[in-house]
Formats: sequence, structure tokens, C-alpha cells
Amino acid sequence: MSQRTLCGDPWGVNSLLVIKTGALGDVLRTTSILAGLHKKYPGVAVTWLTADAAKPLVDRHRGIERVVTCDVKDEASIERVAEDLAGITWDWILSLDDEEPLCQLATALPHRRLSGAFLTQSGERAYTDDVEPWFGMGLLSRDGKAAADQRKIDNQRSHPEIFADMFGIEAGRPELPLPSDAVAAAQAFASKMGLRRDTLVVGLNTGAGGRWTSKGLPVDRVVGYARALVTALDQPVVFLVLGGPPERERNDEILAGINRLGLDARAIDGGTENALPTFAGFVGLSDVLLTSDSLALHVGVAMNVSIVSFFAPTSAAEIELYGLGTKVVSTSADYCSYSKTADNSSITVERLVAATIEVLEAKSDQRRLIPRPA
Repeated sequence: MSQRTLCGDPWGVNSLLVIKTGALGDVLRTTSILAGLHKKYPGVAVTWLTADAAKPLVDRHRGIERVVTCDVKDEASIERVAEDLAGITWDWILSLDDEEPLCQLATALPHRRLSGAFLTQSGERAYTDDVEPWFGMGLLSRDGKAAADQRKIDNQRSHPEIFADMFGIEAGRPELPLPSDAVAAAQAFASKMGLRRDTLVVGLNTGAGGRWTSKGLPVDRVVGYARALVTALDQPVVFLVLGGPPERERNDEILAGINRLGLDARAIDGGTENALPTFAGFVGLSDVLLTSDSLALHVGVAMNVSIVSFFAPTSAAEIELYGLGTKVVSTSADYCSYSKTADNSSITVERLVAATIEVLEAKSDQRRLIPRPA
């Protein structure tokens, strides 16, 4: 495969395949490239290959003509997709995942240009020169893990900025159009819980899922945040507690802890088993969302929600908030170490409350994507 085939741009682009299957938040934030691609290549037909679980994050996007799903761990699934996608010669393949089956798929599909991960003739995973700014910070880095880790720490550019620069397009922002039933479910929940237009709703998505526990906040710190925020604001606050299945037990503890406070604090359960569109609708009910570096952060950005995000093991610079909020960043020595045990003790209640008040005071009249009852 020649370097010109891999990285050149001597042709127009009519058919484009994006291979991006995980993680869920990464899939959603990568939709930021679509507006720029369509502006540069009017009429381009974009097909997006993703995981079954991620399909709801892309299947209603106006910039995507077709969504194809696969199970990366299932050989038969990859073979089925390969047969499906081999019917045309792709003008451009954006191969944005580094799993070997997907590298092999990207390499094997007929194409005129490929950017991203592929398999060399000797069967080794590699990536094209044009995506070095991103892949050079990852597991496939040509300079080794230590250099990649240092580049992550030194990096000051956001994910959409890096991707726009790599692909020669204008930077955009993620979008997550919701089906009408998800909007209706969120509005019904708001009515049931008494969330009116003038109710101050603070979304809490403070867990970490299963990979980096140090992304999340201890339960007592979340409850302490609720106490301090209500005291500082001197007004009633409804805390909408959000998360996924791994957060069920901790969310129960948060709900109980906040509701024991008295004061003007009330915590309500947003559930942990919601379908992705329903979860996004619930996020959209928040006036401000306090969130870890997680799917909820990217959903909040896509839903135009004001955000206070906090970072310890992962990079804050990578995240673009588009003017929607602020970041509270660990001051510990192991910040951005991607360690499961990174020290997040410097993300204090005081810093989180100050950031929340700052965001609320600066909050514009941005259009609420999920209107609440009057």
C-alpha cells in the first residue's frame, strides 16, 4: 500500500467510511468531524461502522447516510461486515480504532485513501502519518508507551481540534439528535418529579464506570458538595442522580445521603438502566451537570447543557466544552497518568462548588433541548 494511497488527497470524496466503535463517549465526540467533512466535500455519503451498543449515538445524525454495526470480538460479525462493505471502492476510510480485526478490515476493504490504523504486509498494526498527532498518544505510538504518555501530559489541544487538523477540515461539535420517545420520556419524568421551568436542577454523574475508578468522586464528597452548594446558593436545589449499571449501589448511597441533609436539597433517581437516548434526555433536564470524564460529559456537550467537569487520571485539555462550562483539574503529581489509582483529593468540595456557581452565574439563555413544564 503506497504512502500516496494512505495519506494523499488528490481526489474528491464521494464515499467515506468512518470506523469508530468504542468507547461510547469516544464515538459521540468523534461526530464533531461530520460538519467539517460535509463542508469540505459537499454531497459526500458517510457510512459509519460502530458497535451495536453505540448505534443510538449516531443513527439519527443528519451527517450520516448509513450506520453499520459489528461485534469486534466476533469473527463472524466482522466477516459479515467485510462482505457488506466490500461492494464499493471507498474514496476515503477513516480507521479510528486500533483493534486488530478492525485494522485488518480497513486494510482489506477497497479504497482510494486510508487514514488511521491498518495492518502492514507483515501483519503488524500501524497507522498512517496524517493521524500521528492522535495515534502517537495511544497504544500504537511509534515511539513507545512512555513517550505516548508524556505526549498526553504535554498536549494542550482538544480532540476536535486535533481531528480537524489531521483531516484538513473545520472543527465542529458533536450532535445527538434524540428520537421523540426519548424526549417524551424525559418530559414525563420531569412532570412526575415536579421539575418545573424555574426549578434549579443539578445533574450528578460522578461515577467512573469500570475502567478508571479514580475518575469518580467518593460518595461522601458528592454529598458534601450538595450540602455546600445548597448552603452557598441559599435556594432549593434538585439533584438529579445519573449513571449506568455499575453506579447503582453508589447512586443509592448518594440519594440517601443528600435526602438526609434536609436543608433545601432534594435528590431524585435518574436510574441506571436507561437506554442511551433516554439517558441523554435525562441529562438534558439539568441546568448544570457535574460530571466525571465519562459518557455523560460528551452527552452533556451534545445536549447543550452547562457543565462542570472534573479530571484526575485523564486529560482535561483533550475535552472541548464549547463555552458551556468549566473544568476542575487535579493538582496532584499523577494528574493525566491514566492510573486507576490517581489521586483526586485535590478536586475538593470547595473547588466544585465555586465552579458550579461560576457556571450558573455565567449561564446564558442557551436553548434547552429538553423543555421542562412551566
